[in-house]
Amino acid sequence: MIRVVIAEDEVLLRGGLKALAEHDGDIQVVAEADQGGAAVARVRELRPDVVLMDIRMPGLDGIAATQIITECPALADVAVLVLTTFGEEQTVLEALRAGAAGYVLKDIAPEELREAIRAVAAGRPVLSPDVTTTVMRAAVRSRSGPDPDLIGRLAPRELEVLAEIGLGLNNAEIAERLFISPATARTYVSRLLHKLDARDRAQLVVIAHRAGLVDTPR
Repeated sequence: MIRVVIAEDEVLLRGGLKALAEHDGDIQVVAEADQGGAAVARVRELRPDVVLMDIRMPGLDGIAATQIITECPALADVAVLVLTTFGEEQTVLEALRAGAAGYVLKDIAPEELREAIRAVAAGRPVLSPDVTTTVMRAAVRSRSGPDPDLIGRLAPRELEVLAEIGLGLNNAEIAERLFISPATARTYVSRLLHKLDARDRAQLVVIAHRAGLVDTPR
């Protein structure tokens, strides 16, 4: 059972999210909070698997609450999944830098939301397509040129997988494009996270662009 804390300031939306999350029976909402400070308190108390975190809340906002949670060693096994209506670049990047394991928008389909919760609970980062595009654009603007040191450290197949990650593809899509199994793709992603000291998949997207592995128009 995946245990979830919902941090959302609108009571009706909290109720709807709870019903959607618990629909299939493998996710249990163990607590709700209407602002970031209360969310941090409940997470410290209950140690859930996932926090479904809104951004704009009274008092402590979702980004600050995310940072508090992810920087606490005792809460290292808690994954924060941001669920918000705000897809602006600055907000997305601030949330990812704060340690969010995933960032999805509130127009997500119910079954996709449940899959996102399952993914971050299993240690797999999740970005909605629009958010992936935002991260990619930010990476392109900040790119200063190919990184020869990075290219020299990675095996050819690792570079291929990193380039596909830079395009925003998930493990199944990478597996199909490179004619490998999804399990092998997942292994390569894990290896890249370790080798490149990357916190999550979003950072791998940025690294791929900065390394010149993805030819994205400015």
